[in-house]
Amino acid sequence: MPKRLTEAQQAAYQRDGFVAPIDIFTADEVGQIHAELEAAEAAHGEQLQAAGRNNAHYVLPVLDRIAHDQRILDAVEDVIGPDILVAGTTLFIKEPETTGFISWHQDARYIGLEPHDWVTAWLAISDVNEENGCMRMVPGTHATSLVDHVDTFGEDNMLTRGQTVPDVDEAATVPVPLKPGQLSLHHPRVVHGSGPNRSGKRRVGFAIQSYITPAVEQVIGKIWVQTARGTDFGGHHTEAPRTTAEMAPEDIAFRDMTNDELSKIFYAGAAKKGKY
Repeated sequence: MPKRLTEAQQAAYQRDGFVAPIDIFTADEVGQIHAELEAAEAAHGEQLQAAGRNNAHYVLPVLDRIAHDQRILDAVEDVIGPDILVAGTTLFIKEPETTGFISWHQDARYIGLEPHDWVTAWLAISDVNEENGCMRMVPGTHATSLVDHVDTFGEDNMLTRGQTVPDVDEAATVPVPLKPGQLSLHHPRVVHGSGPNRSGKRRVGFAIQSYITPAVEQVIGKIWVQTARGTDFGGHHTEAPRTTAEMAPEDIAFRDMTNDELSKIFYAGAAKKGKY
């Protein structure tokens, strides 16, 4: 019996490689999340820009609470089982009327987590729709192996190295709009991307990338994890502390250190380093 997803949603994930929307936070709850995040951005400026948006759950209690929310973990358990580790997060923010986009890619292609017993959870903190650049998925592409990507380092590409799956049939893609407080889950091999924000409002999302089972190893470099549910029976990673105060100096230092290691993973074998 599923804990959070319906049986139809579980079947959709197995068939398509993603499932959405999943109702998680109430309007009041996500409104409070949005307000806390905006206040943190106003107070801490560049600390939450560019690479500072990676692993921001180490420095912001509001994002830590999201990553460990039992409702999200229930949905994740319905996909990967009861032993769950938080292996990283990213704030994905697109400013109004900007050209930043995310090219067609597979999460598993450069992240080095093997085997692919993991899932990315993507929470909408603002309204997320086709006009402001919601994700689009290519259903069923998770069922095959990893495909070749081309590193473009495109100026407007929000991925680390502009990694792109060429020749994607965009007519075959499916939009994944979400209302504030709704979640999507997607498989590490499903091909997906998102367009620019052509609206007059910010598009704010928070990705837990990723929730992994304890069997998953980092085969490129080193990551830190937090045991969110069950036990870390694999023992492949070092346990990360959970923050208790906003932007504590020791937490910033820890986040920056882990992001340096993450950068080594993302850019392994690359011709150069991008801005993320």
